[in-house]
Amino acid sequence: MTPRRGDRTLARGKARSAYPGSNSPEVARSARSPRANFHAPLRGAVILVLLAAVSGFGQQRAFLDQYCVGCHNEKSKTANLLLDRMDLTRVGDHAEQWEKVVRKLRTGLMPPANARRPDRATIDAFATAVEAELDRFAAANPNPGTRALQRLNRTEYANAVRDLLAVPIDAATLLPPDDSSDGFDNIADVLSVSPALMQAYVSAAAKISRMAVGDPATSASRTTYRSRGLSQADHLDGQPFGTRGGLLFTHYFPLDGEYEFRVARAGAGLGQVAVGGEDEVEISINGERVRILDRNAPRDVRLTLKAGPQTVGVALVKKTNVRGVDDLFSVLAASPGIQNVVITGPLNAAGPGNTPSRRKVFVCTPGIPTEEVPCAKKILTTLATRAFRKNVSESDVSMETLMRFYEEGRKLGNFDSGIQRAIARILVDPQFIFRFEAEPANVAAGGRYRLSDVELASRLSFFIWSSIPDDELLDVARQGKLKDPAVLERQARRMLADPRADTLVNNFAAQWLLLRDVRIARPSTTEFDENLRQSFQRETEMLFASILREDRSLLDLLKADYTFVDERLARHYGIPNIRGSHFRRVTIENDNRRGILGHGSILLATSAANRTSPVKRGKWILENLLGAPPPPPPPGVETNLDEGTQAKATSMRQRLEQHRANSGCAACHSIMDPLGFALENFDFIGKWREVDAKTPIDASAVMVDGTKLSGPASLREALLSRPDAFVTACTEKLLMYSLGRTIHYSDKPFVRSIVREAARDGYRLSSLVVGIVKSVPFQMKVRKSQEGN
Repeated sequence: MTPRRGDRTLARGKARSAYPGSNSPEVARSARSPRANFHAPLRGAVILVLLAAVSGFGQQRAFLDQYCVGCHNEKSKTANLLLDRMDLTRVGDHAEQWEKVVRKLRTGLMPPANARRPDRATIDAFATAVEAELDRFAAANPNPGTRALQRLNRTEYANAVRDLLAVPIDAATLLPPDDSSDGFDNIADVLSVSPALMQAYVSAAAKISRMAVGDPATSASRTTYRSRGLSQADHLDGQPFGTRGGLLFTHYFPLDGEYEFRVARAGAGLGQVAVGGEDEVEISINGERVRILDRNAPRDVRLTLKAGPQTVGVALVKKTNVRGVDDLFSVLAASPGIQNVVITGPLNAAGPGNTPSRRKVFVCTPGIPTEEVPCAKKILTTLATRAFRKNVSESDVSMETLMRFYEEGRKLGNFDSGIQRAIARILVDPQFIFRFEAEPANVAAGGRYRLSDVELASRLSFFIWSSIPDDELLDVARQGKLKDPAVLERQARRMLADPRADTLVNNFAAQWLLLRDVRIARPSTTEFDENLRQSFQRETEMLFASILREDRSLLDLLKADYTFVDERLARHYGIPNIRGSHFRRVTIENDNRRGILGHGSILLATSAANRTSPVKRGKWILENLLGAPPPPPPPGVETNLDEGTQAKATSMRQRLEQHRANSGCAACHSIMDPLGFALENFDFIGKWREVDAKTPIDASAVMVDGTKLSGPASLREALLSRPDAFVTACTEKLLMYSLGRTIHYSDKPFVRSIVREAARDGYRLSSLVVGIVKSVPFQMKVRKSQEGN
């Protein structure tokens, strides 16, 4: 492509400005000097570079003029993108707009369908050239961004309490739900604080501190655990073999003593409470049978138990053959089953016991009264250092406050009650609830600065563990060693190998892959039950966990030839010879089921209650797997596609084709719908089907870039043909989660750098995590200015 004269002049002028002094008299004199021949090779090389740049800019301008400017110009103003006015020699001046351009090109979404478009190599070459300019600009002007003061969300609060005090809590019963933004509930901007929330923190702190210390004044309380629709016909994973149905849960027993168990069973009529029936009830503690209740046993039974967290199982001893019945317990209660278990206690308490929390808290024990204050200071200094994620000495102002609360509690009881009161104060301290990151006084507004090592340790632990740093990480940080990239990487990999990294599965992946939506989905079909819901969720969790634990490529999320199933899920998928409730790894024989596109969890969460939704499925793929979310529908456009809205259309595909006849809808639907059509063989609960409303399924489609689809396998291959696009979208989600803020255009050059490094290692998940931890946005911030970020 030949550059236009204006392009050559513009590029030449820019090239001169890139080499200060090139037009100066000194340079002119040197050219006339006899010694000028010594520099001739160098001058020749520079000239070649400048000519290449001129040619490159001309080719890029020609690309825009030929394929883009027809729509994106000052007159049409399509998407408010005026490419006819954009200067390719000053890409960095309009980085936000150019980032949108390259993302659309990289994902194959532009040029639009039915428009003239070059081949893939030409598009990629243009995108590469623009990205190179954006990356050079970002390297010279790095913008790590900033964020609002970040509060712990309730998941992080529960994990922090667990790691600080060894007390497991259900934060959902203690704290209100958190708001979400961009798909995550740890985004600082939406983690607001209200008087009601602060009161919830105070109440939670009082309860948790009593549990941690083992308050002898703890009164008997009642806790109810419900079956919530689980099938009672078969063995449940985790229960003793030879049992069926029941419940399995962890209960915290606050003191050594007696506890009353009341087991309610539902018989043939839902809601009828009975202990009769042919099967006995088995109660187990930590997998060991402690009591059998026959049909004539009283409804209540008392057990003497040790204080602390215990795994409780209540199940039916399987004697009756109930196979073949409709065991949707929440609807029919066809066979007698466990409806709920109520635990009341402590009764006749015998003391606080030797719980994990007491061992964690009481790092010393005073033998005589004069040892109490020094021991209290040691205990509280240890706890405060970890809770506040910083150095806390006995002379620290925070310690003065904590010791005052200790002394008040000591006056009301004994040494333990003083510690209990101080712990409650720690749990409501802003230094525990919020993640403070100090702004250096010597950095001007808008200036960049590096986080302290201790602040970096906190970021690292909340990213990988959703919790506070452990002692090793804090020690390394306090020694100033996290500045060393090798030490930082070593700590990150150590933390990834720790079981606490499972939070990347049940917190990050659960939100990114819509598993939290699976929990609340209510599909209107009798083929769906609570067991299938839990199997859906566990399958996806276990696939992501295998990628994390086996250090596999992130691409395996799309192409894994294995999955994890129990009998209920295998039956749903049509996988033969799987028996029992325990999950096991199986090889996938059906090519359409490979990866998350074949998971019931994703297919359920991207459907309506009574039908599939190609639009919803396509939108989710664009947003979460390609990082190119479509705009919202125009105001006033009808989006109801349920049966009856278009009488002549029967299948979902036919109704969507009528919908796309609206010109205001066609532009976006031509992008989303093909992706969703490719998954139409999966119904709204992820079951394979061949017809929809008596119409044979047509899973064929054509993507915007001309790629032909014929079903789930072809869609997967289309996504894998753009591995950088998929991994980039995933990395942006992971970076957003790690930073607790929205990703901006200024972050995208850093994302590309992370992805390029991970590509050398086959896109292993660990490489992406380490790349994020080493990145500028993770380690640095911009001091807040009026404009913000």
